[in-house]
Amino acid sequence: MKINKNKGIASILVIAIGLLFTACDKNDDVIYNDVEGIYEGTLTTSIAGKSSSSKVNNTAIAEVTMVGDQIEVHCFNDDFDTTIMLNLFEDGDMINTCLTGSDFENMYGHMMGQGNMNGNMSNMGSQWMQHLNNEHQDGDEHFGGFNMQNHSFEYTFKMENGEFHFQGTKN
Repeated sequence: MKINKNKGIASILVIAIGLLFTACDKNDDVIYNDVEGIYEGTLTTSIAGKSSSSKVNNTAIAEVTMVGDQIEVHCFNDDFDTTIMLNLFEDGDMINTCLTGSDFENMYGHMMGQGNMNGNMSNMGSQWMQHLNNEHQDGDEHFGGFNMQNHSFEYTFKMENGEFHFQGTKN
């Protein structure tokens, strides 16, 4: 009887440990899927050093869609329409964004993976800090992200004719 009792206790212990790991496992897909949706907000412009938010229609929409492990952001209003692809990186209550592929190379002048490489290849720090340490060089800047607490998104689109800053909240 003692063997059956020990097997029963061992089985319960294995199930409890399994449930503990399952409950504590944070699913990044769920977190990242939370950014997907329609954001309504404003679009301000800065052209040749002049800032303008006094246009008749500065209301704008940003449609955020998951495409694999990246997002597609389609931002538009009557005077502006652009679509970009961005990578996502968790950083506490924030989901920060970074350009992808050739947009990354054109903005920063180097390919991904040619950052500081300060030997910080371990799992220390947030995804965002690992991204900064491993993919970027000093002086590289980023242009926006998601605040998961207030369901907002902001991003500055760097275009040939100036900068366009979107700030909005999720519907």
